Amino acid sequence: QVQLVESGGGLVQPGGSLRLSCAASGNINSANVMGWYRQVPGKQRDVVASISSGEFTIYAESVKGRFTISRAVGTNTVELQMDNLKPEDTAIYYCFFKYYFSDGINNWGQGTQVTVSP
Repeated sequence: QVQLVESGGGLVQPGGSLRLSCAASGNINSANVMGWYRQVPGKQRDVVASISSGEFTIYAESVKGRFTISRAVGTNTVELQMDNLKPEDTAIYYCFFKYYFSDGINNWGQGTQVTVSP
């Protein structure tokens, strides 16, 4: 079992920046993928960005060039740097953990609110 603790998020004006962090603990020694999904009320949860234990990254088209996902060296912490934020980025952001060969997400973080508004 893996536990995820998220931090960061908050309120920012359009064009501003925020950084999300997700610290993993537990059985994380196998090859894995971590990242974030986001969800707005009434809509499905969509993937934002992911990074494998080999540091291969994938981004949603809507955030390419604005968001950067990284793994802190020597830790089990993943960070999402969000720049040039837009109102449409407003959502609850959920950190996730997946063993590389699992069919689906194994663990979710508690979620953190990101609001982009003038």
